[in-house]
Amino acid sequence: MSESDGSVKVTDKRIFTPDGELREGYRHLDKPATETADDESRPASAEKEVPAQPSPEPKPESSRGTSWQPAPPDTVLDPAAPGRGSEPSFFDLVGVLAEPIALFLGDAKLPDGASAENLELARFHIDLLEVIQAKTAGNLNAEESALMEDLLYRLRLRYVQKTS
Repeated sequence: MSESDGSVKVTDKRIFTPDGELREGYRHLDKPATETADDESRPASAEKEVPAQPSPEPKPESSRGTSWQPAPPDTVLDPAAPGRGSEPSFFDLVGVLAEPIALFLGDAKLPDGASAENLELARFHIDLLEVIQAKTAGNLNAEESALMEDLLYRLRLRYVQKTS
């Protein structure tokens, strides 16, 4: 990609197709972790059954919300798991906060084709990004700072276009 020609390359990294099927590169996620190539040749009747784990007992009302408890070790996400990159970054945080703005501005449609336009919520999410920018002032590298400036400029401009 050349910076001088202004072209942008978009790569679809979603796990599922529009039909809800796993994409080719993610088919390994559909198979149990212990399954191997030899297991695929076995008949379906020879598959092992995995016992269901009992659900945890609900906490009494009085103990809810009193203190944070870490998740059990078997439920903690493994950063080295397939499909998961390195540790979350500042760009990931900004992306998560900015993602719904296109929906709320009416620029992106829901899967059923309906619009989720809600300019009040779009403004709220833009304001959240402004809070992040203000609280991280002086602590961002040049690339992170440029991302925030450009993203907020574009989102504010689009919001003004939609409200005018």
